[in-house]
Amino acid sequence: MKNELLENIENLHTTPMGVDRIRKNLCLGAEAKDVVAFCRQKILDDKAAITRQGKNWYIKIDGCIITVNAYSFTIITAHKE
Repeated sequence: MKNELLENIENLHTTPMGVDRIRKNLCLGAEAKDVVAFCRQKILDDKAAITRQGKNWYIKIDGCIITVNAYSFTIITAHKE
């Protein structure tokens, strides 16, 4: 079965508030200038566990959970497990 999130990975984006929230929740500093690229890299990692519950995708990897809206492919938030 193909994963709709991976098929639409180029549509992944977030809002300015989302960038701030993700940086804060994951304690990302200057090393992650592009938060969307950081999340995209994590989602594409072979170790990522991707599940869908209702309207959201949940990606668990490296001790964090990334939440993506399943319809708009907006990264809603990311936080440590």
